[in-house]
Amino acid sequence: MTASPAQALAAVALALAASHAAAQADKPVKIGILNDQAGVYSSITGPGSAAAARLAIEDAGPVLGKPVELVVGDHAAKPDVGATLARRWYDQDGVSAIFDIYHSGVALAVQRFAQEKDKILVVSMASSRDIGGKACSPNGFQWANDGYAVANLTIKGASAAQPNAWYFLTVDYAAGHSIEKDSRQMIEAAGGKVLGSSRFPLGAPDFSSFLLQAQASKAKNVAFIGGGADLTNSAKQALEFGIQKQGQNYIPFSMTTEDIYALGNKVTANMPVVLSFYWDETPATRAWTERFRKATGKMPTDPQANVYSAVLHYLKAVKAAGTTETQAVLAKMKSTPVEDFFTQGARIRADGRLMRPLWYATAKAPGEMKNPNDLLVLRKKFTGEEAFMPEAISECPALKK
Repeated sequence: MTASPAQALAAVALALAASHAAAQADKPVKIGILNDQAGVYSSITGPGSAAAARLAIEDAGPVLGKPVELVVGDHAAKPDVGATLARRWYDQDGVSAIFDIYHSGVALAVQRFAQEKDKILVVSMASSRDIGGKACSPNGFQWANDGYAVANLTIKGASAAQPNAWYFLTVDYAAGHSIEKDSRQMIEAAGGKVLGSSRFPLGAPDFSSFLLQAQASKAKNVAFIGGGADLTNSAKQALEFGIQKQGQNYIPFSMTTEDIYALGNKVTANMPVVLSFYWDETPATRAWTERFRKATGKMPTDPQANVYSAVLHYLKAVKAAGTTETQAVLAKMKSTPVEDFFTQGARIRADGRLMRPLWYATAKAPGEMKNPNDLLVLRKKFTGEEAFMPEAISECPALKK
């Protein structure tokens, strides 16, 4: 019997649908690392974050019977560049989730776009309270520490519960402003005073005028809000200006182990570090660190370890959901406790915040070090509830339901 025109069209449609389904089945699970690959923060995240993601992909194995493909992009610390890359990855390149960022302005831009396109963004570390606050998104996560937690634990640790006077040197962009605002409120609530602040541009080569203003304030604590090359340059110049010799404390709010390597423990001795991962904490962290060193030739940073954690959790969720469809994966990510080599049973709050424990640590003096990588004294471990912004003061609508 000869098929009617309608039956022929239906057969063609079924064939096209089957062909499309087969093509989709053949496509890899595609994820992206978007960060600063060559600029101020590249040593903290950069290529090392991509290496950490590859270790997670290796540990996850095939996902839904498919390989996992990683793409890497450089946002150059520019929100428009980051948003453009994210748009292309989500719209054209089949990327289902983006990780890392390490820049608040870029994170806010990409998070808006991820929600619009119903894709996923996991920020390893970024400081603006808006990311998980008034601009929070059901499609966005924050995995490591943030500006509120850094301010909270640094002020508690550096002040030793004493109401001291502070002066701020703050990077002039959203994250810096956010941390300074939170810090001022915490200091004043504890009975301390903020005697002034100076704003500097990202990538400033000379901090002399800012340090002179800090010295003139006579504040006990000179807080530096910034990271990467800005932190290393300012810390060296603070030493040259004799900040510490004159009785003031130079206190960086975002120091990482990478900064300690760059500056040396003679400069950084007793300075605070807030982090969730330290290579020498447990046998498991030491074993993973050795894998990372073999892959990169370098020691891992806290943000890089958090990229591993986030990518592994995402891939586990895809497996559990049986699909890369965003809403199904989001549900699995949020309902499943996070478990990996340095995370045990951490839950994800409704605002996307991973409620993981954080350490308050201080850099060792040279005479305390057992080897060149023996950088920190882990002083106190805080629960996620102790470290991160309380739900009651968050501006995220998801926490008000």
